Amino acid sequence: MPAIDKLFHAMKEVGGSDLHLAEGQPPKYRVHGHIAPIPGEPLLTHASLSAYLQEICPAHHWEKYNKKGDADFAYAMGKTDRFRANYYKHHGGFGAIFRIIPVKILTLEQLGAPKKLFEFTKLRAGLMLVTGPTGSGKSTTLAAMINEINEKYARHILTIEEPIEFVHPHKKSVITQREVGEHSKSFASALRAAAREDCDVILVGEMRDLETISLAVSAAEMGVLVFGTLHTNSAAKTIDRIVNVFPPGQQPQIRTMLAGSLRGVVSQTLCRKIDGKGRVAAQEILAYNTAVAAAIRKGEIAKLNSVMTAGGGDGMITMDDRLNQLFEAKSISAKEAYMKALDKKRFEPLVKAEEAEAAKAAGGAPAPAGH
Repeated sequence: MPAIDKLFHAMKEVGGSDLHLAEGQPPKYRVHGHIAPIPGEPLLTHASLSAYLQEICPAHHWEKYNKKGDADFAYAMGKTDRFRANYYKHHGGFGAIFRIIPVKILTLEQLGAPKKLFEFTKLRAGLMLVTGPTGSGKSTTLAAMINEINEKYARHILTIEEPIEFVHPHKKSVITQREVGEHSKSFASALRAAAREDCDVILVGEMRDLETISLAVSAAEMGVLVFGTLHTNSAAKTIDRIVNVFPPGQQPQIRTMLAGSLRGVVSQTLCRKIDGKGRVAAQEILAYNTAVAAAIRKGEIAKLNSVMTAGGGDGMITMDDRLNQLFEAKSISAKEAYMKALDKKRFEPLVKAEEAEAAKAAGGAPAPAGH
């Protein structure tokens, strides 16, 4: 058994999601959003951390890591546990972060996903984006959506990832999973090849550059259902990010293409539950309609929030409205809603009221909102 496995077992025992290793620090894990040292573990030296990392790293990734300072791959601990590994170098020396990949793919029902996400899986063509910061559950949501298609429809589904995270068994669909760096040199090259692979659905693990975005939008226009991810925290910022990747002279064209091909944007973040036991996803949902298409085509991105507010009947909702729903349902605290909100002023009175109530119960004075 690799020596590092004891750290993974320690993380699993407390329900952790990430293992952080950095030279000069003790091993730490993230549990329900909080990072804490693993009890009883000594500081990591260059020698001890190198031993942990090299033992489980494929030789070509270790060579890349030493030359370029970073590497990404998936590590399997036995037959039941998989981790997404990111090796990096920093001013203190070596470092690595491991994210646990659940072996069982949760369904949309098990995630408590909004009805609109089920509807997105019924589409036959177009661009569907799931966005959010690192650690916001994008991969879990996308895996559930791909699983929904796999269980209900006979399609050819291609996933392009770096690395492959969730491994999908063949159900009604045929699943092809390709890993960048292993099976293709880049997202863009895999997307170019996909045009000859009779795909109905393509999952692009990350849309990070002009060529990948351009190919993904073109595939969606040509009749493929394309799922993609970006590290943006709202639908409006997602559209801006895509458009601004292109040179100014090409931006009117990409806005027109997006207006015709974009079918939805789900922007999500994870919020700590009010009881401290786990986290709940808050999701902003933008869905295609004529008002959305017109706003994108004209570059009037600021109008999308009002379009989402008016589009509740179509399953749309803004992030702040969803956070307010979670607060009213007593799923999250006012402070947590405030911290995740885009319009923080909206939640300031709720935080003050919550802190005043807590201070009254404790017999003290309330703290300033947001602190």
